[in-house]
Amino acid sequence: MTREQEIMQFLHERVFDPVLNSSTASNKLKQGVRLTIMRMQERNAEGMIQYYWSAISGTEKSIGFARLMRNEGFTRFEETIDEFRTRFSDLWLA
Repeated sequence: MTREQEIMQFLHERVFDPVLNSSTASNKLKQGVRLTIMRMQERNAEGMIQYYWSAISGTEKSIGFARLMRNEGFTRFEETIDEFRTRFSDLWLA
């Protein structure tokens, strides 16, 4: 498995798939998840990690998207922060 696949597998299990497989998630939320997946897949592992941290630090779009995820009861990037930073560290990238 490549590093990119490992990151995506982690995010699919914890963030993306619960939304995509939900019968209660709004279409807006599902579209946002699909767009996030598409943007992540355009990057290498380092870029994916940077994208993750940018989303958490709060771009205008990511703040609204995180609020929508929380309001609909789904796990956000923020809830995976401890495991993500431990698993996908600078040492892991080296």
